[in-house]
Amino acid sequence: MRSRYTAFALGNHGDYLLDTWHPTQSGDLTADSLSVKATQWLGLKILDYSQQGDAGMVEFEASYSDKEGNTGVHHEKSQFVREGGKWLYLRYET
Repeated sequence: MRSRYTAFALGNHGDYLLDTWHPTQSGDLTADSLSVKATQWLGLKILDYSQQGDAGMVEFEASYSDKEGNTGVHHEKSQFVREGGKWLYLRYET
């Protein structure tokens, strides 16, 4: 989770983001579209996490500033699955 947040925060890491997205859930996303830095991410706070075998969940809040300078907090429960020793992002709940 932290590495995906960092990739979003830095921008230009769409290849990594797509590579860590489960292929059945990535839809029409492309590395180019994921590389665009449209939001200024300000911080990540992990609220909860769990793992049961090859399934995991991370609940977090990520603070941000948009193009107009408005700040906010994105809250999410991300679901992950481990396949071939690699954790892949599946979906989220808000």
